[in-house]
Amino acid sequence: MTDSMEAIIAANSSKISPARPGPMEFGVMSVSDVTKNPVSGEVPSESARLKSTLRQAVISEQAGFDVFAIGEHHNPPFWSSSPTTFLAAVAAQTQRITLSTSTTLITTNDPVNLAEQYAVLQHVADGRVDLMLGRGNTAPVYPWFGKDIRQGLALALENYNLLHRLWHEDVVDWSGQFRTPLQGFTAIPRPLDDVPPFVWHGSIRTPEIAEQAAYYGNGFFANGIFWPVDHFRRLVALYRNRFVHWGHGTAAQAVVGLGAQVFVNERSQDALETFRPYFDHSPVYRGGPSLETMVEQTPLMVGSPQQIIDRVLAQHEVYGDYARQIFLVDHGGLPAEMVDKQLDMLGELVLPVLRKEIAAIRAPEAVATPSHADLIHAKYGDGDVRQPKPKENRGDNVTGTSPYTDSDPAQRVELPKMY
Repeated sequence: MTDSMEAIIAANSSKISPARPGPMEFGVMSVSDVTKNPVSGEVPSESARLKSTLRQAVISEQAGFDVFAIGEHHNPPFWSSSPTTFLAAVAAQTQRITLSTSTTLITTNDPVNLAEQYAVLQHVADGRVDLMLGRGNTAPVYPWFGKDIRQGLALALENYNLLHRLWHEDVVDWSGQFRTPLQGFTAIPRPLDDVPPFVWHGSIRTPEIAEQAAYYGNGFFANGIFWPVDHFRRLVALYRNRFVHWGHGTAAQAVVGLGAQVFVNERSQDALETFRPYFDHSPVYRGGPSLETMVEQTPLMVGSPQQIIDRVLAQHEVYGDYARQIFLVDHGGLPAEMVDKQLDMLGELVLPVLRKEIAAIRAPEAVATPSHADLIHAKYGDGDVRQPKPKENRGDNVTGTSPYTDSDPAQRVELPKMY
């Protein structure tokens, strides 16, 4: 181990962990696909699909869910090209639920834009925000933003390094491989209470992303689609092991989230038969293994309320205690009224039982997803919370020193020279 690695581990070990013991949370996510209903043959408009998802986010809070998450896409047949805009609308219509992304594209987005957009959302939502970073696997999207999917992993690593610094440093000097250098740059506004949103790193298959999450002490989200359960078990185990290695705490303090598509009905056979046409014609599942095979071998959950409960409880046996379970409920052309019913059934018949059953088997030291209040406590303890206030400037946003009234007056800001 090098001296620099030892210094990083020592610094991490000296910090207060933001992850505190607490209950497991449950959420709903949408990937925002605008897909033909294979039963009726109808295709909703983008507007109708967007507005029904907004309504479902509000219903999710009413049904007792803790989190609502939306994906990010820039290609048809999806509508969610601007997650922050959509989640700001959700924030305005809810009071309690955490707003998240099921994918924020760390590869094709500029980290500067991400730092500023999600900080604004964090202020608008009074801290009820976290985000999940992902690479994206749609190859044609990359060149639309001047990127190359063959560099996807390198982009994910470098871009998050910059995003992390932009959220933790008032003034950033930076240079890398994939974007122009920054000199004397400040991302505005600063995060709420100068505490960035909690970050998840989401992955379906990539161990390097589990390592990245562990290195920064962030959350790791195993997005349970396609692959066998044992594959995700290995990724989660790797993340926990490396979380401990990097000095962030015990394996129990590593924040793990899991995702799975769910379809529930009163009777198991009705659930299978109702969901079957949506499965068979889904662009995700079409042409692959049968519905029964996918239910048996992957995290796809289709059945009665008790079967869904049993499947989630079985995940505890595979992964141990984890912090967040997200259900995908609206993919594959399911009509809006059917999705609404799914949310009601899950909220009434599944969540209360799961909360009770999981509380009975959950270890006392098992952590919850860090809230904004948890992140504040980890940074400030019982001390005063910073509220960044900019200095006056000359009218061109240049002060010559660090731009905030409470920062070190000796810190100079070297801005790029204009020729």
